[in-house]
Amino acid sequence: MPDASPDVRVTPDHARHAEGAGLRFEIVLDGVREPAFAVRWKGAWHAYLNRCRHESRLLDFGDAHFFDDAFDALVCCHHGARYRPDTGACLEGPCAGGGLTRLALELRGRELWCTGRARRA
Repeated sequence: MPDASPDVRVTPDHARHAEGAGLRFEIVLDGVREPAFAVRWKGAWHAYLNRCRHESRLLDFGDAHFFDDAFDALVCCHHGARYRPDTGACLEGPCAGGGLTRLALELRGRELWCTGRARRA
C-alpha cells in the first residue's frame, strides 16, 4: 500500500500572489520526496510534479518561472515542451501524448495546501 503523503502548505496567503505566479515546494509521494510547483492561471491554482515528461528534468531553472512569454502554456526550460496550465496535458514537443503529474490543491482560509495526487476525472 502506498505511503500516505502528509499535506504540504504551499503558501500562507494565496491571495498575495499575482496572476502567473509560480511557487515551488516538495511533497512526499509513495515515500519519495518529489519537487513540485503550483501556478496561478486565469484566477485558479494548478499544481504538478516538477518533472518534464520527456526527460524527467525540472521544468524551471529553480526560479519558479513556468510560463511562456504568451502566458498560455507551461514550458520546459530545457527543450521547450509545452503543457496546458489547467490540465498539464502536453501541447507540443517530445512529450506528445503525455502530461504532467497533477496534484490536488485545497484552500484553507487564505492558505494554499497540496493534498497529494489529483484524482483522475
